[in-house]
Amino acid sequence: MHQSYIPTEALDRVAWMRGGHHKIIVNPARTAHIVVDLQVGFMGEGALLEIPIARGIVENVNRVSRALRSAEGTIAYVQYKFDPDEPHHWGSHYDRMTPDAVERIRAAFTVDAEQHALWPGLDIQPEDLIVPKTRWSAFIPGTCDLGSLLKARGIDTLVVTGTTTNCCCESTMRDAMQMGYHVLFVQDGNATRGDAVHNASLANMLLFGDVVTADEAISRIEAGQHSEAA
Repeated sequence: MHQSYIPTEALDRVAWMRGGHHKIIVNPARTAHIVVDLQVGFMGEGALLEIPIARGIVENVNRVSRALRSAEGTIAYVQYKFDPDEPHHWGSHYDRMTPDAVERIRAAFTVDAEQHALWPGLDIQPEDLIVPKTRWSAFIPGTCDLGSLLKARGIDTLVVTGTTTNCCCESTMRDAMQMGYHVLFVQDGNATRGDAVHNASLANMLLFGDVVTADEAISRIEAGQHSEAA
């Protein structure tokens, strides 16, 4: 996993804005664990967009899922797909790529392609949600149904893990917070290409929610579960 580090000045900036280190309280029944793009195409050896370190976060991701699932929370796996027929063509992204690159992404991430599949080491249960998306963020209207699914379940708090820290995971967290969700970003449950990039993203994410370890996320889930039972 990454050697996570957040600069003191980033912590101090957030402490000043919030009047101290205010912690998000987790009510498990209103919380969803959003697992972003942990797919073969991002994690398999030799895969098109391989992030080798992502294989090392799987156990922490599963631990968070098990804790929240046992507390009657929601687990949602968002799964990137290439969809040439979607009504909202992502021209600002694909039209800037070479034809070869677009074709390789199409081949890897078309539904039912081997690399499109969710990583086999994930603890996916029948009651969990599997939600396709066609953008980096899972909260772009018309490209992913995650928002409506969470709203229907009364979800107001998210725990975000996955890959990549600085792209799909950060994009999802930024949009979620600005849509009104409280968000925990799991530093040892996210992965990208190198510690420097990962840590720069963590410093940014302090502004959008709480950056926590997997152990701390689980502790807050368990505290919320016990609070509800009292």
